[in-house]
Amino acid sequence: MRYSKYTLLLALTFILSSCYHAQITTDKAPSSQVIEKPWASSFVFGLVPPKVVETASECPNGLAKVETKQSFLNGLVSGLTFSLYTPMHIKVTCAASGSASMNAGNNSKVTISKNYNEEDKAKALQRASAKSLESGQAVYVSFE
Repeated sequence: MRYSKYTLLLALTFILSSCYHAQITTDKAPSSQVIEKPWASSFVFGLVPPKVVETASECPNGLAKVETKQSFLNGLVSGLTFSLYTPMHIKVTCAASGSASMNAGNNSKVTISKNYNEEDKAKALQRASAKSLESGQAVYVSFE
């Protein structure tokens, strides 16, 4: 009986103290702009995820890093609610200006007129491919 109490206590200690940390990084340089949601609400062992963190308006140059983790306090609350409520900490780091992958210069755009046919479309895509190969950057094809 004495060993089962200690075994149960040890098991509960490991279950309630577990934390996780997942990190996604891009090749873009990070800026000082950070968006944090320390108590993003998820439910039922995390099977019902938290709301999407909208970053498009706050990070015009894209994202440099996204981190999700469960802190000790998040885990404690999750344990107290038997994982019906499982909060997590979300941290988004925006990319610095000048690190966006698409250059807005004249060399990065090919325009096709409104009255294009399949031959015009094929030629424009070939021009865009050649420009992209030459510059090493993405080329935007616009149908106007």
